[in-house]
Amino acid sequence: MSREKTKAVLNQSVADLSKAAALVHQVHWYLRGPGFMKLHPKMDELMDSLNSHLDELSERLITIGGSPVSTLKEFDELSNIKLETATWDKTTEARLTEVVKAYKYLSDLFQDGVHATDEEDDDVTNGLFADAKGDIEKTIWMLESELGLAPGL
Repeated sequence: MSREKTKAVLNQSVADLSKAAALVHQVHWYLRGPGFMKLHPKMDELMDSLNSHLDELSERLITIGGSPVSTLKEFDELSNIKLETATWDKTTEARLTEVVKAYKYLSDLFQDGVHATDEEDDDVTNGLFADAKGDIEKTIWMLESELGLAPGL
């Protein structure tokens, strides 16, 4: 089985996870104000988690005969996550809102991965997408709670 849909969503995930990690890193560097002391190390945790998912999904893509995108140019061309030049005038709330938006996109993307892997009978990749989706959803809940929002994926 060629698993072309699975390979495509895996490669999309590689690009989007790479851009999401860059976004979180940007937030990490540009945080200022109340909450800095707890949010700065939290961004490190989020980057580690994103990079862990990136590695798992990239290696799975290679395992099933695919070739992950691996350059900044490819990440930027393929990714649907927008990353703008940082400025010092954004509030912490605005920065976290950008991260939530990216994570909600990732949650939807990973659901697409679950569907593609169901269709192509790839239980192993399905499990990776399901686990990643669960982790991303938990992070959305935590970030939205930090923003004073009620849970609601």
